[in-house]
Amino acid sequence: MTLRLLRYFVAVAEELHLARAADRLGIEQSPVSRAMRDLERLLGVSLFDRSARQTRLTWAGQVLLGEARRVLATVDQAVQATKETLHNPPRTLDVMR
Repeated sequence: MTLRLLRYFVAVAEELHLARAADRLGIEQSPVSRAMRDLERLLGVSLFDRSARQTRLTWAGQVLLGEARRVLATVDQAVQATKETLHNPPRTLDVMR
């Protein structure tokens, strides 16, 4: 599983619409649709209940949304902490405790 798949999933899960999620991500709809199919195949569960009128998250989709948000927030925090070392370098080289 990649961070890209998780980011795509969160966008679709929050928008509950592939085209709006694709717009939000700044990409075409077909890669988003393909990514959601790939993710469902990878996990072996349906993440969305799709009908002609609406898209809703399944229970598995709701669980994944919470976990994906946590993972992405942790990655964002790691990136931010790493960037902050430019302005606040450690006083010693012993940063790996």
